Amino acid sequence: MKKIVVALLTIVMAFAGLRASAQGKWGADSANCIKYLSFYDDSYKAKDYDNATVNWRKAYAICPHGVRQTMLTNGTELLRKLINKNRGNVVYRAALIDSLMTLHEERAQLFPKYASSALNNKGVDIVNYLAGDDKAIYEGLNDVIVRNGVNTRTSLYIQDMNVAIELYKKGVLSAEDVINTYQRNVDLLDKAPAKTDAVAEQNRKVKTDLESLFITSKVAECEDLIALFTPRYEAGSDDLALVSNIVKMLSITEDCQDNDLFLNAVTSMYKLDPSYNSAYYLYRLNASRGNIDIALKYIDEAIAYDESDASTDAGYNFEAAAFCFKNGRLAKAYNYANTALNLDESVAGKAYFLMGQIWGTTACGGDEIEKRAHYWVAVDFLQKAKNADASLADEANRVIGSYSIYFPETAEAFMYNVTDGQSYRVVCNGMSATTTVRTRK
Repeated sequence: MKKIVVALLTIVMAFAGLRASAQGKWGADSANCIKYLSFYDDSYKAKDYDNATVNWRKAYAICPHGVRQTMLTNGTELLRKLINKNRGNVVYRAALIDSLMTLHEERAQLFPKYASSALNNKGVDIVNYLAGDDKAIYEGLNDVIVRNGVNTRTSLYIQDMNVAIELYKKGVLSAEDVINTYQRNVDLLDKAPAKTDAVAEQNRKVKTDLESLFITSKVAECEDLIALFTPRYEAGSDDLALVSNIVKMLSITEDCQDNDLFLNAVTSMYKLDPSYNSAYYLYRLNASRGNIDIALKYIDEAIAYDESDASTDAGYNFEAAAFCFKNGRLAKAYNYANTALNLDESVAGKAYFLMGQIWGTTACGGDEIEKRAHYWVAVDFLQKAKNADASLADEANRVIGSYSIYFPETAEAFMYNVTDGQSYRVVCNGMSATTTVRTRK
């Protein structure tokens, strides 16, 4: 009995195999499949869309759906036309939209090579045909973006962000939901392939638009971001992706850089991925908080990087010089300014001007000549500033006038055996210079 059952099963399986083989590419009803494909195709090419739709439906019902990709792509076009024709028939229109989404999904599954294109088209249709249902649009777009990843059509990122903001305003999404949506979309955009400069530029524009949307939406105030990210930072301060995200989010939020979380995140980012840019950023942050020694440590590290060129280093040195001058570190200010002008002649004018101010504001000890000699040095540097940059002439002349009144009188200088035109060496507060004696008559 067992042998008979096995034999029957073998016969049934063989028959099924023969039947499947006989069906072939065009399915069980191959003649009608081919006929209706041809009918709808001719009508479609002739732009007789009514007849094309009738015959397409018959072909779609009979043919295997993977027989031709154009059966699915043409079908989406025909369904869009039907949807637009039936705006007033809510129930029928909804069924057509559902069918349209099904065609996109079938194309993605049956033709994997074109899955990204199918899903992107689905995303566009979601936006176009589900208008008014923000939740459905948000869920649909997020499904497309998650599945398509870096291959997502960039316009969908903007649509996704817009609808997320609207749902936040309605109380459907939390601020954290919107923040996560924004971060995901920007991250994918950053990683998106750009085969041409035009595509790269378009990606940059979309990223700028996303940032503008996020900032103007006021979804997350600085306090919200700090509350959201502080525990994340404390749990993962060694996670470069996390700390970079925190820095990015706080950077684009108005007035959200003067807080401990931002400083700590930038510090962690610098430790995990050192660069002269992040070192300079840490200088700026610490300088703004009055952390003078820490700020100078980071500007020195920024300058020391081989990746920064002479022009950049000159700018950093001059900025450090101005910072030191403002905070009474005159000798360091002088050294930074001197280094700046030696690195790049284009900063010579303002570097000389600052060096003149440094010498003019320092206080020197000694006799009456020694106490005033620094003004000669100050004027020397201000004269150099005028020669290097004519635009500084008026301001330099004004400062020269204010310093010149402190030159010693001729008779007073004579008492110290000092005369006009004589070379004079000035050493004061860690600085030294050779100048020329000048007196007031």
